[in-house]
Amino acid sequence: MTRRPRPVVVPAPLETVSSGPVPSFSVVIAAYNAADTIAEALESALAQSLPAREIVVCDDGSEDDLAGTVAPFRDRITLVRQENGGEGAAKNAGTSRASGDYVVFLDADDTFLPDRLAALGELASSRPDLDILTTDAFLEIDGTVVRRCYEDGWTFEIEDQRAAILDRNFIFGLAAVRRTRFIASGGFDPSLRYATDWDLWCRMVLAGSRAGLVDEPLARYRLRRSSLSADRAALLEGRCRVLERAARREDLTPDEQTRVRRALAREQRSALLTRTSIALRMRSPEARELAIRVARTRSLPPGTRAKAALAALAPGAASRRLVDAVDQVGVSGPAGLRFPRHGS
Repeated sequence: MTRRPRPVVVPAPLETVSSGPVPSFSVVIAAYNAADTIAEALESALAQSLPAREIVVCDDGSEDDLAGTVAPFRDRITLVRQENGGEGAAKNAGTSRASGDYVVFLDADDTFLPDRLAALGELASSRPDLDILTTDAFLEIDGTVVRRCYEDGWTFEIEDQRAAILDRNFIFGLAAVRRTRFIASGGFDPSLRYATDWDLWCRMVLAGSRAGLVDEPLARYRLRRSSLSADRAALLEGRCRVLERAARREDLTPDEQTRVRRALAREQRSALLTRTSIALRMRSPEARELAIRVARTRSLPPGTRAKAALAALAPGAASRRLVDAVDQVGVSGPAGLRFPRHGS
């Protein structure tokens, strides 16, 4: 019985494209203090219907018993150890030991469904002009599936990927990347703690790489509400750094410059509101100064600015009203998922 072709969302080819052989895939897992989750991630990578060429785990200076957890897998994986350098550095180190045509990134607390590599291989075979490949995924919060990654309100861009990547990260992060193009791009920037994948996609897409999607949920992307709340301001500020870098590029068209500056202003407003909300809750010394900045930011709604002015002049109930107003906005997380800033 012939299997129905998988649904894909891909940009039109720039020229005639002929199908090629299915490429090889290396799975790279960056792990830091992930002893409680990495076994399931490894089992999912090893259970693929299309076997990976290799599975490389980079232990990024873990302080837990990661080595003991991966010991039963040692004859089936390559283990790299380094001092803690962050996610980007760990993924770069893992990729340096990979030999597949594509490198597929798997976070140590996420899993692949059994046909994920096979689906990526089919897409790579039919569209060998694509350098970045991904699939849809199930988003889980504290073990509960809340939605798929791609749905109404968060879509995969195919019309103008250059402009879109300057506005939002539309590429789901557990992506397969052509290894030679990854290396040519310089890989992940180890100096970035947040939004490292968005920074890489920006550089690759603006350099000519194109991305495609298998429109099936073939991974489980797992989030914890506590971690979502922990560094929300730093996450938004990390996004600002990515957009600031992009805005300095000299190869952007005037329309692209306008788009990236608009996106940067949006993320800067979100970062300011989030930092102010945290400062007011913590009653930190910088709370009044931040509230004044909010009050003076003309691009914010008048009601929010008025609450900020009151919070700066008369802390207490006014501060509470501003925090409540900010909480209603929420934080845009992976795949555009909205989370309350201080949810339970």
